[in-house]
Amino acid sequence: MTTRKHDYDGQKQMLTIATLAFFISVMVWFNMAPFQSTIQEQLALSTDEIGALMIVNLALSIPGRIVIGRLVDRYGPRNVFSILLITMSIPCFVFAFGTTYMQLLISRLILGTIGASFVIGIRMVTEWFPTKQAGFAQGIYAGWGNFGSAFAALTLPTLAVLFGGENGWRYAMCLTGMLALIYGVVFYLKAKNTPGWKTFQYTKTANPIKATSQNDFIILLLLTVPIYGGIAILVWTLQQTGILSNLIATLLYIAIVLYYAINMIKRWKVNRSYLQQKIPYKEKFSMKNVAILSFGYFATFGSELAIISMLPMFFQNTFTVNAVFAAAIASSFAFTNLIARPAGGWLSDRFGRKKVTMLLLVSLSLLYIMMAFVNGNWPIYLALFLTICCSLVSQAASGAIFSMVSLVKKNRTGQIAGMVGAYGNIGSLCFLAVLNLFVPFTFFITISIMLLICFLATTQLNVNQSKPALQRTKLKEKAI
Repeated sequence: MTTRKHDYDGQKQMLTIATLAFFISVMVWFNMAPFQSTIQEQLALSTDEIGALMIVNLALSIPGRIVIGRLVDRYGPRNVFSILLITMSIPCFVFAFGTTYMQLLISRLILGTIGASFVIGIRMVTEWFPTKQAGFAQGIYAGWGNFGSAFAALTLPTLAVLFGGENGWRYAMCLTGMLALIYGVVFYLKAKNTPGWKTFQYTKTANPIKATSQNDFIILLLLTVPIYGGIAILVWTLQQTGILSNLIATLLYIAIVLYYAINMIKRWKVNRSYLQQKIPYKEKFSMKNVAILSFGYFATFGSELAIISMLPMFFQNTFTVNAVFAAAIASSFAFTNLIARPAGGWLSDRFGRKKVTMLLLVSLSLLYIMMAFVNGNWPIYLALFLTICCSLVSQAASGAIFSMVSLVKKNRTGQIAGMVGAYGNIGSLCFLAVLNLFVPFTFFITISIMLLICFLATTQLNVNQSKPALQRTKLKEKAI
């Protein structure tokens, strides 16, 4: 038996293709950010109305990651990613040339679904890299793909000026939609789900994930609650801005609760009949592992998103710096992501996923405790250094956590990645809610406590492959 050196020929090309697809998705997702003040001024929008556009831009990415995760496991990354890019170009065009607030609101709500693209590439990269390299590859995909938001902020305003006129911003945003449309076709033509020697493990349906024990089903029920909570926050935001009346909002809240109850009853019936059967060993997996990884991402990536949102104002209020300098500090998170997230995946591959994740979680908790005590008496360079350290460690921790997602259950990677990824967005909403209710000190301490809880929970994590499973994986990577 000899080892084939070219089992994964084309893996770098596939990683590049997937990363560029996610990069373009993030560009489209955040193409409004550089033009918020321009849009507000030209269309005479209130502060609440422009704020609502920001919220709806994020809202559907939470349930969207769950749905897209199911679809990618059922139909494969090549089909799902290409269709998503092509389809999402339409609301991008509608928003770019929208003239009424309702057009902007509805198109932005739909466009937020493109944020779910993240889970597609995770499944694709997992197929193209052996387990010992998957963490590093996923880190590159996520780190460089997420840079699309910073790239949009840096380039779109310049493009708007080059296009000229009061509609320059519209043409710049339209250009991102054209990129998504064209690259959706390119992706379909160039991308491959797996290397030639592997067979993609499709699920039989796009139905919700099934628990393989009664205890796992209880965990699944609890894990699903915050997904519906994200939709409730969307309704609340639209209610506060006056877009929805109190009556309509109340009816929507009731509908969300009823839909959750009906959906869970339906799931229980399906799972009950499923659990009464003898479940093959190869189909079993632990929902506890999914929960631990989800809350780990809640604390790491969720805190990262929240801090990016609050950093400019925090530094302005604490050190009385100007807005440009404060924005530059916030952008440091995006730039360190290029290095830190792949580094977290590489460290996991090299030194052990669980061990590295636990070390990063406790380190990040201590760093956020230090951030809680930052005040105007600190030298600003020290506060900036601490901020960059938080950025590096939080993104490395996110990479380490996602390096374990594909190890929970291979043919369910899309759905599990969707669940874990959604919790990152949920975490940002929860931490920002804490900030709105309390002072920054409480905000940082809350994040630190959550990280310590996740550290303790990670001690119970068990995603290491058994020896027989590991041997089967190695045999598939060798030629006979």
